[in-house]
Amino acid sequence: MADTDARVKLDILSDPICPWCYIGKTHLDKALAAIPDHPFVIEWHPFQLNPDMPAGGMDRRAYLEGKFGGKEGAVRAYTPVVQNAEAAGLSIDFEGMKVTPNTIDAHRLIHWAGIEGKQGDVVDALFNAYFVEARDIGDHDVLADIADSVGMDASVVRKLLASDADAQRIRDRDAHSRQMGVNSVPTFIVANQHAVPGAQPPDLWEKVIREIMAGLEQENA
Repeated sequence: MADTDARVKLDILSDPICPWCYIGKTHLDKALAAIPDHPFVIEWHPFQLNPDMPAGGMDRRAYLEGKFGGKEGAVRAYTPVVQNAEAAGLSIDFEGMKVTPNTIDAHRLIHWAGIEGKQGDVVDALFNAYFVEARDIGDHDVLADIADSVGMDASVVRKLLASDADAQRIRDRDAHSRQMGVNSVPTFIVANQHAVPGAQPPDLWEKVIREIMAGLEQENA
């Protein structure tokens, strides 16, 4: 008889402006929906794609062309993103995005949401706000609105955002991940042991989940 209470930690390192993270979460969600009795307990961890981004963010076009060596380089870099997003059933409003934000405040919101057991909801809301609604998720008003939408106290969140609360904690956690060898996101860490990098397809996640569940059954037979 398997231990139905067995739980396996799934740590996810992500940045809410990372399109591959959005695609990767969508794939994972499909697998989790297919196996609703999965053993995963999920926690999200901060990783900033652009830790040196100015606090107010910067013009998205200038950012992309600077990062990828001009307009053609940016188009080449984002072609597989667009293709994979469409294949995952996602509609991303790249044209509507005007700002690439600094995400430390978004990561602070994810951290506070975790304390309230609302982390998954906030991560979903951040991805939707940025990629679907093309909102600036570095803006405190947007973040407070997201907090309110998942049942957090927006006034408390707004006060926290106006302070330096947990900012250094986020930077330290980000630095720790880099020291452990993480250099890209999404990165999924299963049971504190196995790193699964990148936006893996749902069938791979279903295979991983079924193997874990079979192992748990053997352990508790």
